Amino acid sequence: MKQLPKTYEPREVEDRTYDRWIKGNYFHATIDPEKKPYTIVIPPPNITGQLHMGHALDETIQDILIRWRRMQGYSALWLPGTDHASIATEAKIVAKMAEEGVTKEDIGRDGFLERAWDWKKTYGGRIVEQLKKLGSSCDWERERFTLDEGCSKAVNEVFNRLYEKGLIYRGERIINWCPHCCTSISDAEVEYSEKDGSFWHLRYPLSDGSGYVELATTRPETMLGDTAVAVHPDDPRYQALIGKTVILPLVGREIPIVADTYVEQDFGTGVVKITPAHDPNDFEVGLRHNLPVINVMDETGVINEQGGQYAGMDRYEARKLIVKHLEEQGFLVKVEPMKHNVGECYRCHTVIEPRVSLQWFVKMEPLAKPAIEAVRSGKTKFVPERFDKIFYNWMENIKDWCISRQLWWGHRIPAWYCQDCGETVVSRQTPHTCPKCGSEHLDQDPDTLDTWFSSALWPFSTLGWPDQTPELKYFYPTDTLVTGYDIIFFWVARMIFSGVEQMGETPFSTVFIHGLVRDAQGRKMSKSLGNGIDPLEIVEQYGADALRFTLVTGNSPGNDMRFMQEKVEASRNFANKLWNASRFILMNLDEDQPAPYLPEELSLEEKWIVSQFNRLTKEVTDNLEKFELGIAVQKLYDFIWDVLCDWYIELAKLRLQNGGQQAENARAVLTWVMTKTLALLHPFMPFITEEIWTTLPHEGESLMISPWPAYDPALDFAAEEQEMERVMAVIRAVRNRRAEMNVPPSKKSGIYVETSFADTFTACAPFIAKLAGGKAVMVNETFEEANAVSVVTPDAKVFIPMGDLVDFAAERKRLQKELDTANKNLSSVQAKLNNESFVSKAPAHVVENQRQAEAKLKETIAMLEESIQKLPQ
Repeated sequence: MKQLPKTYEPREVEDRTYDRWIKGNYFHATIDPEKKPYTIVIPPPNITGQLHMGHALDETIQDILIRWRRMQGYSALWLPGTDHASIATEAKIVAKMAEEGVTKEDIGRDGFLERAWDWKKTYGGRIVEQLKKLGSSCDWERERFTLDEGCSKAVNEVFNRLYEKGLIYRGERIINWCPHCCTSISDAEVEYSEKDGSFWHLRYPLSDGSGYVELATTRPETMLGDTAVAVHPDDPRYQALIGKTVILPLVGREIPIVADTYVEQDFGTGVVKITPAHDPNDFEVGLRHNLPVINVMDETGVINEQGGQYAGMDRYEARKLIVKHLEEQGFLVKVEPMKHNVGECYRCHTVIEPRVSLQWFVKMEPLAKPAIEAVRSGKTKFVPERFDKIFYNWMENIKDWCISRQLWWGHRIPAWYCQDCGETVVSRQTPHTCPKCGSEHLDQDPDTLDTWFSSALWPFSTLGWPDQTPELKYFYPTDTLVTGYDIIFFWVARMIFSGVEQMGETPFSTVFIHGLVRDAQGRKMSKSLGNGIDPLEIVEQYGADALRFTLVTGNSPGNDMRFMQEKVEASRNFANKLWNASRFILMNLDEDQPAPYLPEELSLEEKWIVSQFNRLTKEVTDNLEKFELGIAVQKLYDFIWDVLCDWYIELAKLRLQNGGQQAENARAVLTWVMTKTLALLHPFMPFITEEIWTTLPHEGESLMISPWPAYDPALDFAAEEQEMERVMAVIRAVRNRRAEMNVPPSKKSGIYVETSFADTFTACAPFIAKLAGGKAVMVNETFEEANAVSVVTPDAKVFIPMGDLVDFAAERKRLQKELDTANKNLSSVQAKLNNESFVSKAPAHVVENQRQAEAKLKETIAMLEESIQKLPQ
């Protein structure tokens, strides 16, 4: 019989085991009409990515679910892949080129894309290799990339379909612009945070010289692009001014006063400046009043030629000078400090600049409505359910999606412009002539699509769509999407409306939302705080199983968790406990021990452990069905540590010592319970369970493709469980009393059990003796025992002779020593209290403390004297 090494060494086991799984092709899901499909598509990590703790949690949860379903007999596909991450990847490549003194423009688009693909070859597979270190059982044969040929074909097809339906259009609209990335970004890519700012109160003089209007702004630099001021049409203060004009300070341009219900009468002065090129609300006002749109900034946030004397200055530099000039010329009334939400680019954290720009957009309202209905009808459910509110809130208030990006790395927009007649041609293939005028002078749009446009198609593009592949037919719609709550609107919402629109079916039945992994203090892990923890370092130190177990323990859907080193150490200790228990079993097995089976005749304790395991199987399976992974793993921990190791193995030792049929049955039950327990634990701790399983007698090639244990009503032994619980309660009670009395484990005592369940306790007397420190166990319905310690349980009263627990001579000596010390201390206290000088001169609270000490010592002395008197002579 093969034996396990004395200690578990994860580094020695994990790579070897993973290689064996790969060679066995166990991760590959096949189209099998005899099996139900179960599909998870991985949230594709960026090719710029380095595995972080959030990834580790995300992939661990997915791997648990996919391993469980695979063992249940599903054709379980976990489809892996990576995202080209246009903004993030391009930024890294540009930064790398800058170190060489090279720009994008120096090498041109083709040269840049060549570098980008080289980057992908170098770094694209890095995070995949890191995922393998966690034990991720992805179907690597089906690995996809959002810029691969198949995904690109799907992107092109969707763009054309939406364009043909009038759901994609090109136009000048106000968009979010990142001056650092020099590209538009969608509303979902703007992160808001509260920052200190100011309200600058300004006077705009009326052009007829009759006075001025006062207004306030948080961005005085944008006044260079003002084309109106607005008041509410019903505001009595300004009725006479509507239709008049004001002179724009510093610029001298005459602009109108317009009436618009957008203005809030009771906010500030009730007058607002209108800058259509630099504010989304102002843009809408401008459309209603046919106002000019004057863009005063270039793509880097520098004031352009429209800014007059401020041209060439950075927006914040210009702000300072503009405020200075406003004050000098008498236009600045006051500066009021305030706090306000400021939008930043989610990638580089540069403050975004709203600006009017010619971009491509998706009309969202027609796509959002069917997606909302898919969730409302229950076709897609959020776990926990509360997260559907984020989805509804986003989708019900959604604006048209700006999908064009001023980048080179990504899916290029499939639109061409005729240089002769101005026709726009959107096509699936590259056109060679203009369909309107026949010109061959066609230039493709230089922009690329938002990264999320391609990842929105991920659940079906990865399965071969738009081709009607067998994989698409079998594995779509997918089953579970696992992701964090931070990308519900980035990605989840877009996948839902894309799936419903293109496939006619929601892309997944369940969205399982997990929280963030925070540090031990509850802070978000970040580079700026320096509190990030590299999961690969944890794997190197403790093993992948310990990390996985830690990430799931205490985890509940949707809630953040705190990561602590102590938890990983506890998980490592749990792995060692399991390893040592398995070593004990192996050391006691016969050389020709058969594959796991249950004997026909089971003893009381064997029925108890089998019944306990049977219920565990049902509960863990139910918990996994409800995505309660943290509860499931806690039940496994409690069963393995407390029930199997601390109780049953200790009970089985007696049967093993007895030899014969008893020992044979004990070996069989130990093997059966441990093997099946390893199966339940496998999705959570795949490496150690596989290693132990292959060493124990087993059937099949690998634990990961062995059947998931099933609940069996025939293995419910409720009565026997109740009997064992009676016995265990007595053992616990005796152990606790011995511990309270500091009785050393080596000191054995008589144990007298008074109970109406005499048969049960008589049969289990050997267990009570072994586990409760007994030298003899007597069972009867009544006992009259003097000089005995008694403990009571619901089903028994237990007497332990004092003489068996205590060395009376030593105890008398110990108590007398304590009594002498107490008397000595009492004399000292009483001497102070009898001293008139001390009582009259010491502070009252000091005297009172001494009186309390006197009373306490007298009480202690009385108890010690009583204890000595009661000791047998």
